Amino acid sequence: MSLHFGEEEFDSAWRELDEPQLEGGWELFTENMGVKIYRLLDKETGLYEYKIIGVLSACPAQQCADVYMDLAYRKQWDSYVKELQEKEFEGHKAIYWEVKYPFPLSNRDYVYIRERRDIQVEGRTIYVVLARSSPNTPLAEKSSVTRVKDYKQSLAMATDGAGGTKVFMNYFDNPGGMIPTWLVNWAAKSGVPGFLTDMKKACNNYDGHCQKK
Repeated sequence: MSLHFGEEEFDSAWRELDEPQLEGGWELFTENMGVKIYRLLDKETGLYEYKIIGVLSACPAQQCADVYMDLAYRKQWDSYVKELQEKEFEGHKAIYWEVKYPFPLSNRDYVYIRERRDIQVEGRTIYVVLARSSPNTPLAEKSSVTRVKDYKQSLAMATDGAGGTKVFMNYFDNPGGMIPTWLVNWAAKSGVPGFLTDMKKACNNYDGHCQKK
């Protein structure tokens, strides 16, 4: 597998799991269900970059990482997925992901690359997944769907010492078009904690899913 990301990117992600870097304008946006969401204004686009810090209780870290990487399973538990699959493009793999948006807005789709590494740090395993948009991947855009061309995400997970998973996520995307402010705020305030709640349920059901395969 070709390596899309550098060592420093993985190092930065796992270090923020223990010590989130919130200097330089980051503000606490909301706290919900034990999840803290910070945001930083991107002056160039007028959009926000987000950092999410929380714990998924009763969910082992390795299982969380496996669930997050399992695209076929995600189509079963994530109700916002319209289409999600990994494809081969001229010798390299990329993921195509179409996300359902509420009417009358157009759905958004992503073409991105990702990589997971399980990193050993002082006797514990930190699971890191990095992803970013891949604009040079040759996949034609759909006429009825808006392509998100600027997307990045880093995710770090490790045990919380009590059978759960400590989670740090950093992400930014530019959905394009005119997205109402209420929808952007809802996605950050409710959508992200809701996604983590759904992911926790998916973790709890994952063993049963794997046994059926």
